[in-house]
Amino acid sequence: MRRDVFQAIADPTRRAIIRLVAHNHLNLNHVADHFDISRPAISKHIKILAECGLVVIRQEGRERYCEAKLAKLKQVEAWTAQFRTFWTAKLDALEMHLMKIEKTPAKQKHKKS
Repeated sequence: MRRDVFQAIADPTRRAIIRLVAHNHLNLNHVADHFDISRPAISKHIKILAECGLVVIRQEGRERYCEAKLAKLKQVEAWTAQFRTFWTAKLDALEMHLMKIEKTPAKQKHKKS
């Protein structure tokens, strides 16, 4: 199954793992210690994150460390940017409308009601 970054961030546990390893390279046991789910479940989440290119697992001696690779999140940023533009325009129009209503004299406001 081919996975993408959107599938990876769709799950709250995976988002939490990304947040956790974004600041520290942690071995897989330390990652699992932060969650109330089984280690095999955490391993599956980490595997999905690795398949999507958001984390890299590297072997150091007997330990396996999880390291964040967040460049792929730019895909999410690019996708949401189109909606940011849309909503910025809508909110600007709403602000202009509210300012126009605010400047309308009180008598005119009551006549419209």
